[in-house]
Amino acid sequence: MPFKKLHPEIKAKLAELEVDTPTKLQQKCIPVIKSGMNTYCIAPKNAGKTTSLILTTLHQLKCEAVGDAPRAIVLVENKEKALAIYEEFLTYTRHTSVRPYVAHEKMHIDQQKSELLEGVDILISTPKNLNKLFLLNGVPTSQLKLVSIDDAEFLFQQTDYAALLSITQSIIKCQYVLYAEKMHTKIERLDNYFMEYSKKIILS
Repeated sequence: MPFKKLHPEIKAKLAELEVDTPTKLQQKCIPVIKSGMNTYCIAPKNAGKTTSLILTTLHQLKCEAVGDAPRAIVLVENKEKALAIYEEFLTYTRHTSVRPYVAHEKMHIDQQKSELLEGVDILISTPKNLNKLFLLNGVPTSQLKLVSIDDAEFLFQQTDYAALLSITQSIIKCQYVLYAEKMHTKIERLDNYFMEYSKKIILS
């Protein structure tokens, strides 16, 4: 079972939440993501995609704070999604040193840059907002290990798609994991950019 090979802090939290059986998607995708491969996780709603994102992110970061620069980025559609996934991360990080942080368009960009300098481990943002931070050199990427995209259907909007491609051009090397309900042509086209050599896990 994938849960047995996760970081002890995560296993303890799952036990506390009385979660002992991974979903079918989690059984398939967690080992692949842990291996470091770029991964598409395609499955219907309520298949456990967001929980997979949280568990694998915390596992990759070893459930501890390190340095000041973000080591994981989570991209979402809007402020509401960003705040929702932030709250879900807090369920698992409350008794660890891991520092999740939300940056969104409603915040002044200088405030975001200033707060990021204080040190974060997981940066949650929208592609457009993050791209703006990148263009202002507001996000160091030297320690970045993992970029995850939750509910990636929002990338059908050209502005988000273009912002994502711009962001990935600024990142030298890291793992990418994309979560969506269906494998659409526009998503699959990312193979030509940053999702090369990826593993596709598709559940109907």
